[in-house]
Amino acid sequence: MDLKEIATVSGKGGLFRLVKPTRSGVILESIDEQKSKLVAGPQYRVSILKEISIYTTGKESSVQLEEVLAAIFEKYGKDLPVQPKSSSEDLFSFIEEIVPQYDRERVYSSDIKKLVTWYGILVNHAPDLFEKKQEDAVQAPAEEEKKSS
Repeated sequence: MDLKEIATVSGKGGLFRLVKPTRSGVILESIDEQKSKLVAGPQYRVSILKEISIYTTGKESSVQLEEVLAAIFEKYGKDLPVQPKSSSEDLFSFIEEIVPQYDRERVYSSDIKKLVTWYGILVNHAPDLFEKKQEDAVQAPAEEEKKSS
């Protein structure tokens, strides 16, 4: 599974896997034990995780969610120091550790709560997302070493 196959639906909790398109929308399946299906028509706002980013104050002005999730996994693995119901102060401290240059005026505590919730869902129900990234990171230096020899 890849982040371009995972979506969030405004007004619906959790994350969904894109199953297939329909004439008037898309069929989604929840990423949890229930595997409930949802036909998201034009009345739903569906956002693909691959296209989501976090505002920053640096030159790029945003960092992709995929990079943020990878940084969280690298630093904390499956055990986060915060929960979605943690205090705003704790949530902001957490995001500052992961994305030090995040834009303090445009990133809200509700955004960080969503990030923590999504991370929990992904690490528990789609761990292959993180394992693949970790394998790629290990293989890249080995390939560079071969090229330089």
